[in-house]
Amino acid sequence: MAKQEDIFKNVVSHAKEYGFIFPSSEVYDGLSAVYDYAQNGVELKKNIREYWWKSMVQMNENIVGLDAAILMHPTTWKASGHVDAFNDPLIDNKDSKKRYRADVLVEDYAEKIHQKAQKEIDKAKARFGDAFNEQEFITTNARVIEYLAKEKEIRERLGRSLGAGDLDDVKALIEELEIADPETGSKNWTDVKQFNLMFGTKLGASAENAMDLYLRPETAQGIFVNFLNVQKSGRMKVPFGIAQTGKAFRNEIVARQFIFRMREFEQMEMQFFVRPGEEMKWYEHWKETRLKWHLSLGLGKENYRYHDHEKLAHYANAAADIEFNFPFGFKELEGIHSRTDFDLKAHEEYSGRKLQYFDPELNENYVPYVVETSVGLDRMFLAVFATSLKEETLEDGSTRTVLQLPAVLAPTKAAVLPLVKKDGLPEVSRKIIEDLKWDFNVAYDEKDAVGRRYRRQDALGTPFCITVDHQTLEDETVTIRHRDTMKQDRVKIAELRGIIENEVSMKNWLMKM
Repeated sequence: MAKQEDIFKNVVSHAKEYGFIFPSSEVYDGLSAVYDYAQNGVELKKNIREYWWKSMVQMNENIVGLDAAILMHPTTWKASGHVDAFNDPLIDNKDSKKRYRADVLVEDYAEKIHQKAQKEIDKAKARFGDAFNEQEFITTNARVIEYLAKEKEIRERLGRSLGAGDLDDVKALIEELEIADPETGSKNWTDVKQFNLMFGTKLGASAENAMDLYLRPETAQGIFVNFLNVQKSGRMKVPFGIAQTGKAFRNEIVARQFIFRMREFEQMEMQFFVRPGEEMKWYEHWKETRLKWHLSLGLGKENYRYHDHEKLAHYANAAADIEFNFPFGFKELEGIHSRTDFDLKAHEEYSGRKLQYFDPELNENYVPYVVETSVGLDRMFLAVFATSLKEETLEDGSTRTVLQLPAVLAPTKAAVLPLVKKDGLPEVSRKIIEDLKWDFNVAYDEKDAVGRRYRRQDALGTPFCITVDHQTLEDETVTIRHRDTMKQDRVKIAELRGIIENEVSMKNWLMKM
């Protein structure tokens, strides 16, 4: 645990030191659970967003984009259920005065049991090697069976209790499991209470006549209320999807873990409209497709897993998370939900307007069912950043800090370094920059010895360093250094564009799906 905490502290520290993420309003001592993306962070975030958008919209003929407003008519949130049901179950510790999400306390406890089972599996795998049959071991080893059964029992009970709104049983479960305050070890808990997460605001010139509004807690509703507008203007045929990225806001009382859980965050969502009765086929399709997208980035298959929901939201008939192994354990990265026709029917009821599709093949009108994919952009940033940050011991015994970002996402694709700041080398370097910047985000760096510049670019995640030296003046060749291997090649200046493009092209990366 201590090691994981140290890793996470290094992630937070590195993000600030190298210009990726700053605490918001830091000159005023910051604002809890609100962060600013700095000069390198904004580039990495943009690249993740574009990687998602290209795969979701550009590569699918039947998916189009939308950018709905953050402020929506307040009845939107009554229809969606957010006014009445968008709550977190919170519990306070009487001794530490700390507040926690009750469901997260139980889920973290269940995850520890799962990790005990995984530890037994990993030990057996190491002992038996290639002869190891993991599935057989899971179904026959008494200790693993006991751990997994206990985990399942806890998760199912939590799901039933939350689904029934039985907060007393949630507290009883916490007490039966003897779950303690993570910081102090105290088990002196208050009752569990629900807390609504929406931020309220006002619309109007005067307080007397102002309309009560909410900052949107999710981007999905902007898609649903525009369903018919998009379908008709785009002549879309079911099945089709509407994708959107944008800010959402939640008054998280127990926001924590850096940018994992924030009060202002960004979502990348796609709502896929299908014929009633075909939703489960598309639900399975998008579960598989979205995992392939994540795996295309090369962050390690072992870092992902599915988690099927025991407790379903009021609008869903199936739901699963793609969980990622963050420095603090497996947590939700993306949700795939079969939302049925709940949202469109609710907006029909509250607006008094039909939101139906005429299916020419069936010759009938119906309210489509919806399959949703929703990934947190900030969580995606954290998954990529934390997994890529590494401390390496080199052959000579020295160490280096390297941010091995997928090259397609790296904020800067190449840094051009003149060996010395004289003899015409800076001028040649600038000429290379002028040529490459039309296609790539490139940087110029002439400060310090070239070795220190290499280390600086390694820590920034730059895939290539291009060194201009005196030989360049003679034969128009440069040294190109690869971040991950530190291998250096002598190449023609004219070849640089092709070399970089081959490594950073979204096409090449997405074709791994």
